[in-house]
Amino acid sequence: MSSPYDPNNPNRPNDPPTAHQGEMIDDLMLREDEDEAGHETDRERMSSVRDIASRIPESLSSIGRDISRTIERAISAKDDYVVAVKVSPEAQEKLENLVQAGVFRSRAEAAAFLIDEGIKSQTPLFDRVQQKLHEIERLRAELRGMINTPPQT
Repeated sequence: MSSPYDPNNPNRPNDPPTAHQGEMIDDLMLREDEDEAGHETDRERMSSVRDIASRIPESLSSIGRDISRTIERAISAKDDYVVAVKVSPEAQEKLENLVQAGVFRSRAEAAAFLIDEGIKSQTPLFDRVQQKLHEIERLRAELRGMINTPPQT
């Protein structure tokens, strides 16, 4: 059984005309031997195909740039953590003002800076919290010790 796409099949459908015996003509080339009515439709179709094909490199380049930016951000943020935070409309406006003024590149950058500055300004609070956490861990260990040791008689 022969394939309809076999170039040697004499019953092959829609065989394109050949320039020389055995040489195929590119489907995107304009054909001189077509009638006017068919010629216009094919010309429009070929123009559309060429237009789409011409946009492929631009699209691929754009995708490549987006991927590069994403990778650069991921690499530069290797020691950073992403935290989703709800902020008030007033805080959102202040963050946006910092970005529009050119102080930061994004609201996330501005928020990260302000969080770090807030933590620095509250050092005594965080020192006290750390002391309490150590005390809580000591009490937990003491309770675990009481549970894991057999009762004394």
